[in-house]
Amino acid sequence: MSDSNDVFDSPPRRGRGFAGMDPARRRDIAREGGRAAHEKGTAHEYTPAEARAAGVKSRTLRLRRMATDAAAGPDGS
Repeated sequence: MSDSNDVFDSPPRRGRGFAGMDPARRRDIAREGGRAAHEKGTAHEYTPAEARAAGVKSRTLRLRRMATDAAAGPDGS
C-alpha cells in the first residue's frame, strides 16, 4: 500500500552545511580556523590568572547547585 509520493518512503536526508559533513572534515576546518587566528594574532590565550578565575567560578557554581539539589531532597521537592 506504499505510494511513490509517500514522505515516509524517502531516504533520510543528511544535514546541510556542517551538519552534513563527516566529523573528520569538521575538525580539519576548525583546525584551520584556529591556526589562522593564532597567526593573525586574534586568538585568545588564557593567562594563568584567567584560568584560575574560571576554575573558581565553575567550582563555586557546581557546589551551589549540589547544595540546592541536596536541600531539595531525593524526591526533588
